Amino acid sequence: MKQTLFPILTLLLATRLLAADAPTNSAVQTPAAVGSVAPIETTAAREARLAWWREARFGMFVHFGLYAIPGRGEWVQWEEQIPNEEYAKLADQFNPTSSVTAWVETAKAAGMKYIVLTARHHDGFCLFDDGTNEFTSVKSAAHRDIVKEYITAARKAGLGVGLYYSPLDWRFPGYLSPNVHRQSAEAMRDQYHRQMEELLSNYGKIDILFFDGGEADWLSFGGDWKSAEWKKRPAGQHYKGGFSWQHDKVYNMIRRLQPQVIINGRADMPEDLHSREGDWAGGNFDNQHPWEHCLTLAGAWGYQKTAHPKPLNDCLHYLINAAGRDGNLLLNVGPAPDGQIDPAQAKRLREMGDWLGKYGASIYGTRGGPFLPGDYGVSTFRDKTIYVHILKWPGDKLVLPAIPAKVIRATALTGGEAAVTQTEAGIEISVPAANRNATDTIIEIQLDQSAGAIALTEVPAAKK
Repeated sequence: MKQTLFPILTLLLATRLLAADAPTNSAVQTPAAVGSVAPIETTAAREARLAWWREARFGMFVHFGLYAIPGRGEWVQWEEQIPNEEYAKLADQFNPTSSVTAWVETAKAAGMKYIVLTARHHDGFCLFDDGTNEFTSVKSAAHRDIVKEYITAARKAGLGVGLYYSPLDWRFPGYLSPNVHRQSAEAMRDQYHRQMEELLSNYGKIDILFFDGGEADWLSFGGDWKSAEWKKRPAGQHYKGGFSWQHDKVYNMIRRLQPQVIINGRADMPEDLHSREGDWAGGNFDNQHPWEHCLTLAGAWGYQKTAHPKPLNDCLHYLINAAGRDGNLLLNVGPAPDGQIDPAQAKRLREMGDWLGKYGASIYGTRGGPFLPGDYGVSTFRDKTIYVHILKWPGDKLVLPAIPAKVIRATALTGGEAAVTQTEAGIEISVPAANRNATDTIIEIQLDQSAGAIALTEVPAAKK
């Protein structure tokens, strides 16, 4: 995933990486013809293609690679400026003994409906078979095609299959200086096109493609060189060099080989969903553009020996807030060198699954609204049912705005008695303090008509 590195770039980028040659294992190969331009998709067809993903609401992100061995996060090579040839030696130690089936079992126990695995991160190491390329899990001490094993296990478990892929590759000076090192940049691009065709052709149906760092504006980490000085591009200014990723060709290839796949928006091609990254990035309500909040369960994205999982309440609130804002949660784990998810993190995920086992109806298959998020929490709905998730009580009662529908029945899913009164002025909800759930007091409200027909409504803040 991305990090903010700009303060250290001026010193670092002028060093050996810019002077290095392109990797010897990255022979230029031209991808097969990608056919005609992808056909225009109707709104209805697009909604149908994304329907399963919207209903899923919760997925697992898995960052796994050579960086698990030093155990200092997925950016360890760049942050510590480890030479390519030295970093590549980690492949001789890469021999996870744990089956990837354990990832799938943990995801199922957590109530997750899909998984996204890092097929290749910025360091260039592939978890799949890439022909003569030596820098892969197949050519490592493991001699395993991790992507193949993962997809087989996920499919067997009925989970959606996603692959993370980074077009950029730190081993190529052309990424850091695409104008000067044009041949290197084009070799990196050829690798990207070739590997995408392999992933789309050799592993059956892929449900999600999660790109990262493939935007032209992120070349050279979002900056430009003038003389010996690197400067970050000001907001609104774009890369103006002559190098192109030729993402249009890849996009047409994707739509030809995997027309149903859902694509995020980090490779300058039409996006199906937007990725909001980081603990703080839950953002605003949006039911017009599909989105997901991706963040780590513990520490960095890649394995970190000292990382501890976030508290259960925090994890559940991330999920509830995402659903109530009409998005998904993609929660990341970074398996240890042996391939095992840290036991404490696996336990936290099972705890989330236990909660979903009780209250999943208020999350899965719902849409955000009709009451917009506020200080009180969020709401979700399905058909004629509204779920009010009260994360913070404003006082003795919660007052929701009036809606053009009749309340037929109201129940406190989390236990106890809920008093729900509907008047022309609004809907009042009260639950005795002893019966309020510390994590989320969920009130299920049955209406006489579809909640989807009700206009989105702002919930006034409680009076001080």
